[in-house]
Formats: sequence, structure tokens, C-alpha cells
Amino acid sequence: MKTIIAMDSFKGCLSSLDAGNTIKEAILSRYPSDSVEVFPLADGGEGTVDVLTAGLGGDIVPVTVTGPLGQPVASRYGWLPKSHTAIIEMADASGLPLVPPAFRNPMNTTTYGLGELISAALSRGCRHFIIGIGGSATNDAGIGMLTALGYHFYQEDGSRVKGYGRDLAKIVRIDDSEVSPLLRECRFDIACDVTNPLCGSEGCSHVFGPQKGATPEIATRMDADIARFAALAERFTGKAAALIPGAGAAGGLGFAFHTFLNGSLTPGITLVLEAIHIADALPSADLVITGEGRMDHQTAMGKAPVGVAQLAKRCAPSCRTIALCGCAAKEAASVNEHGIDAYFPILHEAMDAEEAMRKDVTTANLRQTVTQVLRLIHD
Repeated sequence: MKTIIAMDSFKGCLSSLDAGNTIKEAILSRYPSDSVEVFPLADGGEGTVDVLTAGLGGDIVPVTVTGPLGQPVASRYGWLPKSHTAIIEMADASGLPLVPPAFRNPMNTTTYGLGELISAALSRGCRHFIIGIGGSATNDAGIGMLTALGYHFYQEDGSRVKGYGRDLAKIVRIDDSEVSPLLRECRFDIACDVTNPLCGSEGCSHVFGPQKGATPEIATRMDADIARFAALAERFTGKAAALIPGAGAAGGLGFAFHTFLNGSLTPGITLVLEAIHIADALPSADLVITGEGRMDHQTAMGKAPVGVAQLAKRCAPSCRTIALCGCAAKEAASVNEHGIDAYFPILHEAMDAEEAMRKDVTTANLRQTVTQVLRLIHD
């Protein structure tokens, strides 16, 4: 029997690979002749750099970059030398947790540090970028990132802006004469799980601005500023992208990647599944095991386990897919309509959350649960 395992992390206790390898060991201890493969899994958000870098045999490269408020912050990216790929989470350079609540105002934040991460990876030889853009503190339409990459944005008096949200209103001219020609050789795959346009009532300023510290007045002002910048950018590049789904992601980063760097905006789980090449292993699989720490209605809305299950059904329609989880909300049953044939919470006795999330307890519960499930379904 061939089993494919692709587990999301159990946050706070087990990484994706730890969970997958625990299940693999449990299966082989009872069925030693089985074929079992473990794949790393994330959804393009927090943890993607660690999961993909470890799972695909890469290295974490530390870099000090400019944080969202202009101060140095310790950041990093994942480097996969065989494929010249960099894996980046923009939140590591320009994320909301890097801005104390009292200082949150998207007029005063920048994505410059993200551009520095890209530049550092470019210098190392990277030509393929997988970038998660969730968790941003910014609403600068990507001008900070682009400035770090060599684009210059000029105001009326001929001076360059620095690349903060407040600078969008000042830009009258764009220059790309100092952009590295190496960028034209690069492929940018952007993990984007929102479909908001750049501007308007559903755009980045009004929908996401408030969580970054924008008052209604600031959101209205920034929406107008970004609209003017978008019109200028579209004239400069010849690309009309303000209305594409995801243009408003991460304060307009979706727009910047698509317009200036030819980036593709793709759901995070789709990008991850392509990166790990799990589709190559699925056609011959008899069983797929996936899961996460908590299953609820959000799981069915494109999170990692459902992404795995749906791909499995496309690649191997007769293959069964089960999910293991730390706990399951009442509405978790909706996953059965999205490719997961059955799900199994792993708790076997009453205990508080602190005990349930201990690594040794979670590991033991996973082993026990998968062993019992396989006793029922193993050929």
C-alpha cells in the first residue's frame, strides 16, 4: 500500500515535517513493507519559509533589512540552490508585528526591506522567487520595495521620494534606468489568497488599512493617492492592473509585483503544492493523509489540507484522503464536500489545551490515531 503524507503544522507543538514523519513511523512500525512518502506543507502564509526550505533541502539565509518604520530589523529568506529559488515571507521584513500598536499608521510604513531581501537573493544567484505577502504593515503600493530594487519615484521639485505610504501623493514621474537587468530574468510567484482590487470600497486602503492603523480619513486619502499612482504606473508600464484580483493584497503589493515585475498572483496552497511536486507522487497513491491543528469552516475555504485533498482527487480519483487534526469544530464536516473523505481528531481523553499541545502528547496521539485508522482501512 502506498501512502502520501502532507501535514500542515500543529502550531505550537509540531512542525509539518515532524507531524508527517511521526505518521510515517507509525505506519511502517505496523506495515514495514508499505511505501510511505512525506511532503512538507504550508499554505503560503506564516511558516512557509521554514517548511519549504527544510523540506526541499535548502538553507535559511539571515539578512538585516530596513523594517516598516525605517529601522534595521533581522530578517531572512530561504535559499534552494539547486533550483536557484528564494522563498520569502514579506512579513519577515515589513510585517505588522514589527510595528508596535502605538506606531501603526500605514502613511508611515514602507516595504523597502522586502526589496532588500529580493536584492540580497538576486545577488546570491536567485532567479525564481516564491513570496508570501500576508501579514503586512504597509499600504505603499510597493513603492518601498521597488525603490530598493532600483526604481526611482520623483516629486514635482525633482527630488526622489523615500518610499513610504505618505509619499504616494507626491509622485509625478517614474524612472527605471537604474533597475538591474537581472530582474528581467526572474520569475516571481506571489502567494496571494485575497482577491481585492487595488482601490475603491473593496480596495487595500478601506478593507485592510484599519488593521494597520488607518483612520477612516487616512483610508480615504490613501485610496485616492494610490489611485493616482496606479494611473501613473499604468501609463509608464503599459499594464492596466488595478482591477485584477489580488491587486490590493498587502497594501498594493499585488499590483506592484504584477505591474513592475511581471509577477503571477496565485493562491498560496497552489504555489506550495507546485513547489513540492507532490502531484508526481499522487497518481499511484492508495491513501493520502493530511491535516492541521484545528479543522473548522476555514479549512474548507482553501487551506492546506483541502488543497492537498482536491489535488489528490484530480490526480488519483480512487485514492482515499483522510485528515488528522488536533481538534475539529462542528462545522468541520464541510471538508467532506471538498475532497477529504473523513477526518479524525487525535485527542483520546479530556485534557486542558496546555497539555494537549505538548509535543510528546501530540506525537503520541498522532501515532495512536493513525494506527487505529489504518487497522480499519489497510488492505
